[in-house]
Amino acid sequence: MKILKLTAVLTAIVFFAGTWFLKMPVESQTRRESAVDRVRRERFRHNGSLPTEARAGDFDAPGKARSARTLSVEAPTGYDNLTNDYIEQGPPFNTINEENVVPLRSFNDDRFIFEEVESIDDGLGPTYNAQSCRECHQNVVTGSGSQVTVQRTGRTDDGVFYESLGGSLIHSRSTYPEIVELVADIDTTRTFRMSPSALGDGFVEAIANSTLLAIRDGQPAEQRGTATMVPVFEGDGSARVGRFGWKAQHGSLLSFSFDAYLNEMGITTPTLPEENTASGTYVGYGSEYDPVEDPEDDGIDARAFADFMRATKAPSRAAISPRTTAGQAIFNRIGCNLCHVTAITTAPAGTVINGGNFTIPEALGDKIIHPYSDFLLHDIGTGDGIPILPTPEYEATAVMIKTAPLWGLRTRSRLMHDGLTFTLNEAILRHGGQAAQSSRDYDRLMAVQKSQLIAFLKSL
Repeated sequence: MKILKLTAVLTAIVFFAGTWFLKMPVESQTRRESAVDRVRRERFRHNGSLPTEARAGDFDAPGKARSARTLSVEAPTGYDNLTNDYIEQGPPFNTINEENVVPLRSFNDDRFIFEEVESIDDGLGPTYNAQSCRECHQNVVTGSGSQVTVQRTGRTDDGVFYESLGGSLIHSRSTYPEIVELVADIDTTRTFRMSPSALGDGFVEAIANSTLLAIRDGQPAEQRGTATMVPVFEGDGSARVGRFGWKAQHGSLLSFSFDAYLNEMGITTPTLPEENTASGTYVGYGSEYDPVEDPEDDGIDARAFADFMRATKAPSRAAISPRTTAGQAIFNRIGCNLCHVTAITTAPAGTVINGGNFTIPEALGDKIIHPYSDFLLHDIGTGDGIPILPTPEYEATAVMIKTAPLWGLRTRSRLMHDGLTFTLNEAILRHGGQAAQSSRDYDRLMAVQKSQLIAFLKSL
């Protein structure tokens, strides 16, 4: 962990500002927290422009042929802790330690930082969910998903969602017992959200906006997904089609990393320098709960997280047999592939994305991936009632969930966004809303056909 060294002047300003704040009356503290919330929400705004990034058509969907590209090749896959060549493998992983690790040097260096356990001295907390990225992303290798869930709550009155005091994310851990966040009785809109896999996400990031929009436009009106326009924290102010998170609330892996560093571990950066509250109570620097000056990290660690995810291989398939092939044909016939899109091609190498902040390299460009997702939001009757933000432009996302990528499905025993479904049969039957017809068609299949479809899913 690299802690920023602020100047003496800034230190004095922070100290006296924090001391003054602690003496403020409670109602003034509430106003300050509202101001903090407003600053954070402003970071989630964009200028309304949406760069195309590349030509459309690079996907497989019913009635749509993927455009021919002589340079397009299959993306590398595997659960082997090896780089996809976005960055070099680096020194042997077991030789890297806190003394010799070099952020951004190699895959193994960045993996070490991804796995590194944060401490209070590093800025952990005061409220948090995990001590490292690996804690939530490790099954069966670093970067995969896990059984770990996070809590989100709030209340819904007359169809309008209001966050819990301090935000919809309820942190399960803290560095002091008196500031552990608890769910209020009034906050009856409640959900868990599973930790998703990040393997192959560098390829997902490299999908052009135009490709995701073309997938959306090619879907039948009754099954058409919603493409969220979200900001890129590190970009030029333009929007990007969201694709990361259960609400597709981020379009770049670096934005996702900054967000997770703050919201899951409580580590502030120059991009997100304000601490979270503990159920609305200020617990940041200057309070008795946070001894580390903000920002607590200079942003390099978050960049290492992003580069590690960009360098991971996509999840690999299990053995393919005539039975799984028959199951895939049934999967397509009943319309599951309308949203769980079989194949997508990333934008060409050299394409500039993320608001001008990232240029797609050869390792990620012109790669065919098989995520079995359209990365769009849909209302399938399982929405958790919590939007991206409680602001008008995101209101519709409350009832929607991103199409879960099915690659790597065989490594998950808890299914759907909340992890409360335990078998594939139950997961399919739980689909309603825009997916209701496919669910009904599945229920009408003969037992042997159902077993073939399930065998296909178990091969992913």
